Amino acid sequence: MKQKLQFPVRIPFVEELGFELWRFGDGQAELQVDLNEGHLNSWEVAHGGVLMTLLDVAMAMAARSTNQHAPDGGPGVATIEMKTSFMRPAEGRLRAEGLLLDKTTTLAFTEGRVFDAAGRLCAHATGTFKYLRGLPTSGRRAKTLQRADAAHEETPARPKSPHPPRGT
Repeated sequence: MKQKLQFPVRIPFVEELGFELWRFGDGQAELQVDLNEGHLNSWEVAHGGVLMTLLDVAMAMAARSTNQHAPDGGPGVATIEMKTSFMRPAEGRLRAEGLLLDKTTTLAFTEGRVFDAAGRLCAHATGTFKYLRGLPTSGRRAKTLQRADAAHEETPARPKSPHPPRGT
């Protein structure tokens, strides 16, 4: 029988939503959530934002899972692109599956699905994620991942590049 796992990184928003990690490894992840009133829309079914977040986190965990045995837990990921299709209203306990389809040194290409308690497909997504060691934020500082087993740290940003930004 499967057992609930600890997320490898701390994500306060995911904790607030009550998501649970049930599988994490070999390019796959499974999350589950029991919907409560705070997850619902005006139709009293799962809000699309809850489903999209569930898909996003399942796909991100699948992307991260191939690096889980690295000494530092491997890089984090940031969503670059996500396309979602909703098939039917989602109610009750939901299960999301994330699958890593392919990856490069810097990008992960994923797929995710959300099923209801009866096993019916409620939503499907594809996503592209960028592997990151830190996240540049205001003040020219890079924030590091909040590892589940380590305290939050901040690291200095890389020196400013002498080259002008591309695409402007």
